[in-house]
Parts: sequence; structure tokens; C-alpha cells
Amino acid sequence: MPELPEVEVVRRGLVAWACGRTVASVEVRHPRAVRRHLAGAADFAAQLTGERLGPARRRGKYLWLPLEGPAGQGRAVLAHLGMSGQLLVQPEDAPDEKHLRIRLRFDDTADTELRFVDQRTFGGLSLHDTVPGTDDALPDVIAHIARDPLDPAFDEAAFHAALRRRRTTVKRALLDQSLISGVGNIYADEALWRARLHFDRPTATLTRPRTDELLTHIREVMNEALAAGGTSFDSLYVNVNGESGYFDRSLDAYGREDEPCRRCGTAMRRSPWMNRSSYFCPRCQRPPRG
Repeated sequence: MPELPEVEVVRRGLVAWACGRTVASVEVRHPRAVRRHLAGAADFAAQLTGERLGPARRRGKYLWLPLEGPAGQGRAVLAHLGMSGQLLVQPEDAPDEKHLRIRLRFDDTADTELRFVDQRTFGGLSLHDTVPGTDDALPDVIAHIARDPLDPAFDEAAFHAALRRRRTTVKRALLDQSLISGVGNIYADEALWRARLHFDRPTATLTRPRTDELLTHIREVMNEALAAGGTSFDSLYVNVNGESGYFDRSLDAYGREDEPCRRCGTAMRRSPWMNRSSYFCPRCQRPPRG
């Protein structure tokens, strides 16, 4: 599933190619793609037609476009990419993708349209009210999502205090989107490797300097991934132009089972973890005692 860097790459593409344009027509080609819009596909299309798309915004893994038309004030289009969702800006005469689910055409002369493509149909688009008084026009359905570590308003002290209160382990905490958003399995493993922390380390044992160090590594790895266009292991994640990211070439931990640790040379290990896998160095990231 796309994590913060991948979603941010898509957001930047939408700002460049889709925002500020007025929707001329909406074609919903699969009902599951708008299942989170409870009023249905016809209502989704009717409400979005004629609206101008505002600057794309993001919190963690969630992406949305506020509406700026006369009827759209206080609402936004929320995009959930799921496992395989793609937002593509394509020429209007480009052949339809096999898994094209939604098409947005615009009323200008740019001759490009916005397409939502989703092979597994776990993602989708939906319209929601935004929370009044929020600077980022946050959709109400994601109001519980915490700020992400690249957000200038992220509160390091509050995050550390929350970690100390939780009876949990550090990787579980990093994947808790109500504590810190945008971190998924890949970047959690990468940051923990850089911080020399085992994924099962109890959060109550973290000192403030260790928490700050971990946050520094999270930000570093995410910014490096952003510079590389994100992480693509297959064709399911691409930016709005259909291009894959290449940060997978720089991964130090994730997916490197039995390969030598880039720091000490010890063979990296993989451990089953919450229906996923955790990759770590048994020497650099020693498990907690007991």
C-alpha cells in the first residue's frame, strides 16, 4: 500500500496537472470505486460536475482535493488509493486502461483528463464535508488521523508523551495512524534500522532523545524516498504521469532477508509480524530482553 512519500508524489502531480480545473463530466465505470460515497455513483457524478478542484492536500496516506465551485464550498473529494489505486493524468484520446474505474473530464482546452485506475478495487473516490475552521480543509471522515512527521505542525513532545503512555511496541505505534500518520511497513522498517531499534521494543522504554532520533530517521528516509519518486515494487504504484519510483534500490532493511546488513555485515532477518513481515538486523537491532 502506498505510504506517505508515494501519496505525496501523487499530490504534487495533481497540483501541477489537475488543480484549478473545472470538472465538465464524471464517468463512474465501477460502483466499488465510489462505495464510500454513500449516495451512490449517480449522485457522486452529479455533485462533482461543474466544480473546480482546489489545491491537492494530504495528511499521512490520505489525499484530497477541496472543491472551490459555487456549490462545493466546505466539501472535498477524498482519494483512497488502497493497494493498487492510481490517479493518472492522461490525454483524452489515450486508450482506456484495463482497470479504469472513474474518469473526470474538464471544461478547458488542455486535452487531458483525470483517471482513477484500480486493479483490486480496494481504493476509491468519495465526496465529504470538511471540518470547519481547519486550515487544510480536512475531510470530516479523516479528522481522527494524526499529523504526519513532515507536517510543520507535528508536535514531537506530544508524540513522545503518547508513546510513553501506550502499552505497546515501537513498530505498532508507528503504524497507528491516530498517533502518527503516513508511516507504513516499509518506512517503519527502514527508520527502525537506521535508529538501531528492534520492532518489538516497548514504547515505554523510549527516552525523549531516542524518540527524537527515531523521528529524525523517519523524516530522512521519507525525504529520500520523495526525492526518488517513492518506492515501486511493481506497476501498481505510479505517479500521475504513469512513472514508477526507484527508492526500492536504496532500501537498507525492507525485503533484504539473508542479505548482509549494510552497517555490520550480519545477515538480515525477516520475522512474521501482524500478517506482514518485519526486516531487521539481529546484531544492530537486538530484541528486547524477556
